[in-house]
Amino acid sequence: MQLNEPNFALLPNLGGGEQRSNRVGESASSVRSMWFLCGRTSESEPVRYVPIHSSPFIVGRRASCSLHLPCRSVSSAHAEFVDQGGTALIRDLGSTNGTYVNGKRVVGEIEVVSGDLIQFATLAFRVLKQDSSTNQQTACEDVCDQAMSLVLFDRLITEQAVIPHYQPIVNLRSANSVEGLEVLCRSRFAGLETPLQMFAAASQLDQEARLSQTVRWKACHETMSLATPPHLFMNTHPVEIRQPGLLESMQLLRTAAPSQQLTLEIHEAAVSDVAEMKRLSDGLKSLDVRLAFDDFGAGQARIAELTAVHPDYLKFDMSLIHNIHRATRDHRQMVAHLVKMVRNLGILALAEGVEVPEEAAVCAELGFDMAQGFYFGRPAPIHAAPSLQ
Repeated sequence: MQLNEPNFALLPNLGGGEQRSNRVGESASSVRSMWFLCGRTSESEPVRYVPIHSSPFIVGRRASCSLHLPCRSVSSAHAEFVDQGGTALIRDLGSTNGTYVNGKRVVGEIEVVSGDLIQFATLAFRVLKQDSSTNQQTACEDVCDQAMSLVLFDRLITEQAVIPHYQPIVNLRSANSVEGLEVLCRSRFAGLETPLQMFAAASQLDQEARLSQTVRWKACHETMSLATPPHLFMNTHPVEIRQPGLLESMQLLRTAAPSQQLTLEIHEAAVSDVAEMKRLSDGLKSLDVRLAFDDFGAGQARIAELTAVHPDYLKFDMSLIHNIHRATRDHRQMVAHLVKMVRNLGILALAEGVEVPEEAAVCAELGFDMAQGFYFGRPAPIHAAPSLQ
């Protein structure tokens, strides 16, 4: 059975280049570490943690192989691990559907290191090195979970399996009418359900920007065909500010949705290079995309950057808003002063994390233009978001 070449090109080499003190095939009692393959031998099987216990260590569909993979896409003798003077190598044995290391097809042989993602046709495994001095059972469970989350992350991206959720942003000066929706992400993959889990896996693969772009594109694609496409507030990851391609990705969105209102959110901590941020702001304006600084007040309040870059929105971090109805007079005066200063610059002030009506009332009193939080609505997928019905 001939397969199309798998789309693992997005995976970088994850090896740490560590020196191996053991030889493949030596026992754990005689060396300080052992090598393993972590993955599923079939779609219906649980994760396995397989020691590479011999040299050569043959992987294939044949029952006599060191690792038996009963899958039609795998050749009878598909590939082998061998030890040459302490260096672990993988060789493809002329398989029909190929052996891949971090997305690159193996021709001849290639050295592998701990963390590499190996694919035998359609089955993926993580190569791992385990020190024998650690608790084997606990370590096995931890690295299995981590390895499989990385394999699932590749599916998350290639299958565009992220599920955008939308949280309403309301206008406090217009009876709390919905002005826009912040785009957040979820998935149904076990271990990658939340943004924190997804971006933790993405960081190990240097794919934070790719994940952010995927979420933005999916949300825009879902909503731009609605009778009244909503104003989307779309997040960035700090790494996108340091890499090229952010403006180009927004150009693609603008081309796909030429009339939809779009706002790009930048975390205030990422606003360090004023000149670069000004170029980004100008580029977004040329695309008719608005700019918001997110989480203002969570760290260093970058007042100078506000006047230089002049975003359209400033989102006050929830740490300033939580229980503001119970806050001291000094705290309220400080927030009111910041809100007034921001509004005097022509920037709309938005309160994040509003959870109860008392907080909403105080935010309106302090001069906030807009707000969001559980009081106004929780994040929900497109079919369950009331403001999209």
